[in-house]
Amino acid sequence: MTDSGETPLGEIKSIVSSEHLSNNHVASLSEVEFGLIIAGSAFNRWMVHCMSAAGVDDLGGLDVLVLHTINHRKKPKKLADICLVLHIEDTYTATYAIKKLEKQKLVFSTKKGKEKYIEITQKGAEMCDKYRQVREACLLPSMDATGKSNEELADIAATLRVLSGLYDQAARSAASL
Repeated sequence: MTDSGETPLGEIKSIVSSEHLSNNHVASLSEVEFGLIIAGSAFNRWMVHCMSAAGVDDLGGLDVLVLHTINHRKKPKKLADICLVLHIEDTYTATYAIKKLEKQKLVFSTKKGKEKYIEITQKGAEMCDKYRQVREACLLPSMDATGKSNEELADIAATLRVLSGLYDQAARSAASL
């Protein structure tokens, strides 16, 4: 500390986004949470711009995720399955995304008995392939520059899944208070 009460830059150990939530014991958790916040925002922005570059405008991040989920394995999907895979609690948000995708003729719905299934259209599959091409051109060279191997990226993915489970459990605990 200086005489004016300010901390010299050389003494800063870490920058915590929510100082009021941390103390010395859990400051790193606040750093992880801030990293998740900005990474989530950046990823959503990336998906929207990548899909736009692929030729489809006016979609939000959730719309893009729903489209890719429907395209996965080229099998018809029920709304409940889409929500389960994407961890969506409010099904109306997925329903709205599907309506937007139907309006752009990227997906279509069919009924089998009482169940409604959503399927990818040829145009939707082509847009997902163009998305992949844009991703390979714009994102992969930067990822290669990080020097992270496939194994290291797999470890990061595993850590994110573990964190997801921990936050889900904490949410259940908080909901029961």
